[in-house]
Amino acid sequence: MGSALLEITNLDKRFETAKDTVQALRGIDLQVREGEFVTVIGPSGCGKSTLLRIIAGLDTDYSGTVRLGGAEIKGPGIDKGFVFQEHRLFPWLTVEKNIASDLSLRDKEVRRKVDELIELVKLKGFEKAYPRELSGGMAQRVSIARALLRNPKILLLDEPFGALDAFTRAHMQDALLEIWRTNKTTMILVTHDIDEAVFLANRVVILKPRPGEIRAVVNVDLPYPRKKATSSFQELRLNVLNQFEKVEELALTDGAGI
Repeated sequence: MGSALLEITNLDKRFETAKDTVQALRGIDLQVREGEFVTVIGPSGCGKSTLLRIIAGLDTDYSGTVRLGGAEIKGPGIDKGFVFQEHRLFPWLTVEKNIASDLSLRDKEVRRKVDELIELVKLKGFEKAYPRELSGGMAQRVSIARALLRNPKILLLDEPFGALDAFTRAHMQDALLEIWRTNKTTMILVTHDIDEAVFLANRVVILKPRPGEIRAVVNVDLPYPRKKATSSFQELRLNVLNQFEKVEELALTDGAGI
């Protein structure tokens, strides 16, 4: 792994409602190294997606500092790719045109990059297909390729496999790891799935609920490719699960709900 690419220091985030102020995140300190794969888990309402949106520059109303490559994040930009739970493809565009987005495939460099990404996400032969002709997993591959088009420094994924069936989800986890190893893009993925978090990550960040704080960071020192049935995987999974259950207990005790 390289040096720190993302640096989050003393991050606080509050939302103003009609009745009061809700603190969504408090005192978040986190560094993510270049080339690292980090997963973030926690109960519903703990601020996982809010944290991702702040890193993406989609939410700039917070206190503290968030830096990417040494520069403070002031808004969205091509240095940050974002993949949502829904693929959000344009239904009237083909796979290759969805990946190119607002860029022209007549540009030789764009054409070359799109072709490379289609190869990377293993959609060769589907360049001219429309979203309605794709499976859910294939559509998410297009979404990931589109997010990688401009060579972002970091790829942010907000529960990208949450709507997929178990078989497709497992297949997409393998596909994402292959993309990560090949492209060497720094990735942060938010998930509710503990197995997924451990299977993918170098580190698992566990958030406690409202206000969202980092409860624990678990290093996943397992070689790739990983097998979920091995004793070493299950031991790490149990460690993360124990931490997560403590967080759930805090949620119930504090009345935050999950």
